[in-house]
Parts: sequence; structure tokens; C-alpha cells
Amino acid sequence: MRKLKLFIGLALILTLALAPNAFAAKREKFGADDRRAEVKKELRTIKPSTEKFKWKMVMPWSKGLLFYDVAQHFADSVKLASGGRLDIKLFSAGELVGAMESFDAVSKGQADIGHDWPGYWKGKNEAFVAFASVPMGLDTEGYNIWLFERGGLEMMQEIYGRFNLYALPGGNVGQELGLFSNKKASTMEDFKGMRVRTAGWYMDILTNLGASVTPLPGGEVYLALERGVIDAAEFSVPAMNYPMGFDDVTKYVIEPGVHQPSCQSAFFINQDSWNKLPADLQWIVKIAATETQQWSTAWAENLNAQAVKMFKEKVEFIRMDEEAINGFAKASHEYLESLKAKYPDVKKILDSQDEFKKDFADWREERGGITPWPYEQFIEGKHKQ
Repeated sequence: MRKLKLFIGLALILTLALAPNAFAAKREKFGADDRRAEVKKELRTIKPSTEKFKWKMVMPWSKGLLFYDVAQHFADSVKLASGGRLDIKLFSAGELVGAMESFDAVSKGQADIGHDWPGYWKGKNEAFVAFASVPMGLDTEGYNIWLFERGGLEMMQEIYGRFNLYALPGGNVGQELGLFSNKKASTMEDFKGMRVRTAGWYMDILTNLGASVTPLPGGEVYLALERGVIDAAEFSVPAMNYPMGFDDVTKYVIEPGVHQPSCQSAFFINQDSWNKLPADLQWIVKIAATETQQWSTAWAENLNAQAVKMFKEKVEFIRMDEEAINGFAKASHEYLESLKAKYPDVKKILDSQDEFKKDFADWREERGGITPWPYEQFIEGKHKQ
């Protein structure tokens, strides 16, 4: 009897395996990798190249900053994957050109490639800020999906392309800290009259809310806080802030970082330098940029978690109340709507990001409630981010 059951079972498995439509889906395949068709086309003509290239990379960063390490990771990946055929040498701020001169230097061909926080170039086109950090905007996950799957990369390349540049996502290091401060601020009223260092669109939003704002360079922030020239300052993510030592001269950190839910960078390449690369090296550069984009988040967020623990040994973390957070959301929305009315490029890009947020909302809601807090906190009811 046992052998008979085994025989019937094997016969059934064999029958199902051989049936052409035994497990046929009720619908056509869902989703496709759009790059597949491009790869098939490339493989018909692409040939391994032997020519060697040496590129110069310029940036706004010094060697001690986290962003420099992200740029170096990319250069190392390109060199390894190309077997040394494309060697990118990094020049920190001031070594080849000034920090804020890197965009023009690459555009004009004085250097081959640059690394940035795109918001630095808002004076050239206001829309650059949308590729960097939007107040109350996309988080890191959102930027990755929007850039690679919702047309964000093509928009980025179109804006940079106007300046003789070819752009690729250049790393994302997560949500920025709020404000290192010597004044407590948890309500909207607390921010009125506060002297704050920040940059980008948040500078204008805080000004509209009654703060006194200055976009001090990173190297001047510590002394300004120490001497009381400013009351509070933000400058990127926890791992970036820790070596800058802001906790030595402040008492509080005001959270959350509503100004930058995510900190996105870009690589921008002189179009002539890009065009001179053979196809196989172009693919290596694109793949290395994508690898750097994904790696940078894991690397930086791990460091961010460690940095926050060390900060909490010296400073008190203050959280804005819900009314203040909603107030910043409303103020940010009003400001961004005014930019959209004034700048068509800003409208196109922010409308695309807003459409993505709406499309993603159902899934974000349905998957919520199982945020991986430590077990003890979770069973006490802490379920959401």
C-alpha cells in the first residue's frame, strides 16, 4: 500500500511537471527589467577595449568628510572593474579648483568628473535642489525608487546635460540630523528669532517662519556655534557631524531633520570625456555608480546609528511636537508651490516626486506596523517608524 501511494504521488508530480500550462499564471508576467532590451542590443556590438584613461575628479569636500569616502569608493570600483583601464584621481576642495568651482571646472573640461550635493548649484537652476534634498520630501528609499524606476534619473541627466554634463546618482547617506542648538525649540514659536545655519530651500522656509538664517560654509560652523554668532546649525548626517564636534559646543539636538529626509549626491561627468569612453567602460562607470548608490546608504546609516549613540552621551535630543512638524510641512508646501509657479523645471520634477509619493502611499500604509524596533519596545506597542 505504501509503495502504491508513493507511485501515485510520483506519477502526479511527473504529470504536472510535463503539463505545459499546469502552473500558468492567470495574467501576463508582472514587471520587467527595462534594461534587458538595451543589454541585448549592446551585446551585438560591444567589444572589450584596451585603451586606458586617466580622469580627474573635483568636489566640494575635504578628505575628512564622509562624502569624500563615497567618491573614493566609486573611483575604486571603476578601477577594479575596468582592470585599471579607467583610473580616477580625486582632488579635494582647493587642491585643483575651489569647492564651489567644481561644477564649472567639469563643465568646461578642466576636470573630467565631479561629485556633489546637487543643491549647491541652485544658482544655475533652482531645480538642482530637487535632486539633493527636499524639505519634507523623499526619503532614501523614495529617492532610489524615483531615480531608477520613475524617471528621476532621466530628469537629472536632462538638467545637468544643459551644462555639457552627464549625470549619475552618486550616493545617498540617509536622513540628516536636525539642528545642533544651544536653545531648546520644540514649537513653531521657538524658532522665531533663532539664528540658524542652513542652506538650500530650508534657508528660505526658516526665514519665512521668522528665523535669522545664514548659509555658513561647513568649516565655519563650529566657531560660529562656539562664539554664539549663531544659535543652531545643521550640516548633514550624524556620521558627518561627529568628527566636526558640534556636540562640544551645543547642548541640544532638535529633531527630526525636516529639512532633509534624505541626502542625495550625484556624479557629473564632462560630456566630451564621457563620449570618449568606449561602450564597455561607460557601462562600468554606470554600474559602479549604481553600486556606490546602494553601498553608501548601508555604510553611512550604520555609522549614523553609532554617531547618535555617542552624541547622546553629551547632548540632549529634543523632538519637535506634532503641531510644529505639521507647521513645517505646511510652510514647506507653500514655499515649494511658490517655486513651482515660478520655475517650470522645479514644477516638473516636484510634480513627479509628488506623484510617486501618492502612488506609493497604499503600499506604505499596508506594510506599516512592523518596524524592526528591539523586541522589548515592540511588544510594548512601538510598531511604527
